[in-house]
Amino acid sequence: MKMRAAVCVRPGGPEVLEVREIPVPAVRPGWSLVHVRGAGLNRSELRTRQGHSPAVTFPRVLGIECVGVVAESTDPALAEGTTVAAVMGELGRQFDGGYAEYALVPNALLMPVETTLPWPVLAALPETFMTAQGALDTLGLEPGDRLLIRGGTSSVGMAAASLAAARGVETAATTRRAGKAAALTTDHAVVDDGASVAAGVRAIWPSGPDHVLDLVGARTAVDSLRLVRPGGTVCVAGSLSGWVIPELEPIAAIPSGTKLTAFHSDTLKGNAAVLRRIVDAVEAGRCPSHLDRVFALDDIVAAHRAMEGDEGTGKFVVVP
Repeated sequence: MKMRAAVCVRPGGPEVLEVREIPVPAVRPGWSLVHVRGAGLNRSELRTRQGHSPAVTFPRVLGIECVGVVAESTDPALAEGTTVAAVMGELGRQFDGGYAEYALVPNALLMPVETTLPWPVLAALPETFMTAQGALDTLGLEPGDRLLIRGGTSSVGMAAASLAAARGVETAATTRRAGKAAALTTDHAVVDDGASVAAGVRAIWPSGPDHVLDLVGARTAVDSLRLVRPGGTVCVAGSLSGWVIPELEPIAAIPSGTKLTAFHSDTLKGNAAVLRRIVDAVEAGRCPSHLDRVFALDDIVAAHRAMEGDEGTGKFVVVP
């Protein structure tokens, strides 16, 4: 039995993604076959495609998340036809991922979920919203707190703003894309995430925000430590500017009493309860899905070009 998949044949530009017919993977103990109905696109896949993930070998079907229905399983709790989502856990890295009509996924990664959401909307949620939810939980937000989101027009940033607002948190966000500022669903917007960001933040909160969710990462983390109020917390949960903070001197960079932490989305893999909270919020209209654009599998090269060109305002999804 064959299936269609977007195979990354080698590191390179978007053109290295080739739609091919390949065998449907055979089910083995501890794994389930998922009929993929949608897969969110993520910048980590872009970096893997570019060759920045040394542990990934090629050819590889990318896609660190997917949603669909169980086609065959070795777990009696995962009946055929069950709606499931999967995210992270080396999906699309050590084994083939969601850019395909079928994906073979470890049972431990699968999160059963009952929902009335359309497939593209459901596909927009797992990685983006679970990352945002986990980062906000890591910060320990309380109603009335002040949160600055750096990288606010990224899909995770937009999800975090919506989830924080539902908690009664006052939010502001930054972006280097002024044309996307209108998409920021925040109480305040600090548009220029550059030299003027400090002045913009102080104009809103003279003493600084209580928390900073930094999705830009390496380039802005040290600056975020200067922006947050004394004793506040900075959580790095994104890597839009790379993985490494060069020449970090902790005692010099971290003000006394201020906290620097991180959230790794892999820690929520298989956590159906967190996904359920997110799906409930979207179904109830408390949070928008921020679905930007839906691509067919045949358009995966165009999708990666659009992602690489930072054309999106929200989440891109591919529907095999």
